[in-house]
Amino acid sequence: MRSSETGHREEAFDHDVVVVGGGPAGCAAGVFTARYGLDTVVFDRGRSSIRRCAYLENYLGFPAGIDIETLSGLIHDHAEQAGCEIVADLVESLERAEDQQGFRVRTQDGDRVTAWRVIAATRYDGEYMRGLDDETAMFETFEYDGEEREHFDKSYAERDGTTPVDGLFVASPYGETGYQASMAAGRGTRVGITVVEAVRRERGYPDPIANHYDWMRRAAELDDERSDREQLGERFDERLPDDHDLEAARLAELRDREVDRRLATHLSADEIERRTERGQKRLLEHIDDDLIRQAAREIEGE
Repeated sequence: MRSSETGHREEAFDHDVVVVGGGPAGCAAGVFTARYGLDTVVFDRGRSSIRRCAYLENYLGFPAGIDIETLSGLIHDHAEQAGCEIVADLVESLERAEDQQGFRVRTQDGDRVTAWRVIAATRYDGEYMRGLDDETAMFETFEYDGEEREHFDKSYAERDGTTPVDGLFVASPYGETGYQASMAAGRGTRVGITVVEAVRRERGYPDPIANHYDWMRRAAELDDERSDREQLGERFDERLPDDHDLEAARLAELRDREVDRRLATHLSADEIERRTERGQKRLLEHIDDDLIRQAAREIEGE
């Protein structure tokens, strides 16, 4: 486990989070859980719905569009850079682990792993989830060519991805999110944050402090109050509910962690420049070498 706050419950499992599906939704969710420090594995057999596209022309950030292979390579690269492990295998079944805590995951290749939480991020039939919930209908019946069939109920999960099954989250691009790739990525982001916030609550963060964000700020924009540890600690205390039951030692630990996290999100001008160069070089790894050489010759010719 990579998580610096891993508790005894997580230690009994192979992973903190298993993501089923490595398309835009699954990888977006995995980026956020892994960046928080949760041990995250993404199972992807290459059956993402996006692979049905001939060419993607409406994914923000690519003015001339982008081919599916390059986009898939980029999102997988991003997920791995964030800390995810990507496994080329298909999840065939999920079962509750002992005492209904966590999950046992079985793949097509016969591997078996355990995870404390599972994010379902596939649009195929969802059959692997059958049997997890005997009280709430996970599947709905429909008629096709005169025959009754079943498929996963698109309204089973809440808007934030939570479900009646503790630890099971759904990031599949259903319902209001539609089927556009950019909407799927947004859905995955929302569910990834939902998982992180659930973990924070389990680890003792009261609701007003459990909310999570993941973005960088310019250090130059900080004033003294927002860069001072004591001031940040006082702001943490101000957000605590009056009826919290945290022991003094645990409260101090959470306060220090939160202050450290906030300070780590502020980047100096030099660090911004370094990350900018690193990011652009990383993009070059996904561009055809011949196109890079051609662009270089054109620049030299100018």
